[in-house]
Amino acid sequence: MPTVSIITAAYAPKADFLRATADSVSAQVLPAGWDVEWVVQEDGADPSLAGFFEGVPEARYGANGVRLGISATRNLALSRASGELVQVLDHDDVLLPGAVATLLTAFEHHDVHWAVGAADDLLPDGTRKAWDSALPFGLVEAGAVNAWAEAHGGNWPVHCAGLLMRTDSLRAVGGWASSPADDDLIAFAALSELGAGWNEERVTWLYRQHAGQTTRSDALAALRDVGRLMALQRVAALRTAGLTLAPPGPAARSADVRLLANSKPPASLG
Repeated sequence: MPTVSIITAAYAPKADFLRATADSVSAQVLPAGWDVEWVVQEDGADPSLAGFFEGVPEARYGANGVRLGISATRNLALSRASGELVQVLDHDDVLLPGAVATLLTAFEHHDVHWAVGAADDLLPDGTRKAWDSALPFGLVEAGAVNAWAEAHGGNWPVHCAGLLMRTDSLRAVGGWASSPADDDLIAFAALSELGAGWNEERVTWLYRQHAGQTTRSDALAALRDVGRLMALQRVAALRTAGLTLAPPGPAARSADVRLLANSKPPASLG
């Protein structure tokens, strides 16, 4: 049975909203023939969340036993993922009912390597704030997202915390980048440069706004420009190398992620 692996990096001192996140995972109903697993990796030298996940049947829990940061923690979760597709879910965000099933449709009908749904901000008072998409909805050709970012001062029009991606495609670009900031953006910049994606008009998840968000810390804010520079550099390097991702085919359940040189036969890569 094909599987979607929902990947979450957890950190106990900031896990105040984990119950709502877990409930949103349990509420997912996938199309017939699909299964779901929630691959949770806890960061930190003193892991304490194992008991919480004992009551969550979809969860496959693991712990670092050392503080490694979000990028390494996500990649450790990715190493345990068995699914053909990977759904990103931060430990304070919420998937809306039908979120994964909605995005799955794009992979079943189009040659895409990633898909993302619209997101509302979930404000501290429980209300939601909607945002307009900077990209047209529907099919997004390879390179289009990064072209938009380059034309808009290194700001990307896709929120990476809501992505559904082909697992092998994500692995082919090295998983999440080894960067203290924007590790997800750097990975997505590479993935979206090499393969087409889908921008879904329907709201599929809620991005929680709260004082304890890691992205609000002064230390990470100071590194944000560096992270975006690294993303632009990676895109430029991929263009120079002339690489792309082979189309997986609209009915494929897993990605064909052979890296092909545009001007060379595949054998030249060996």
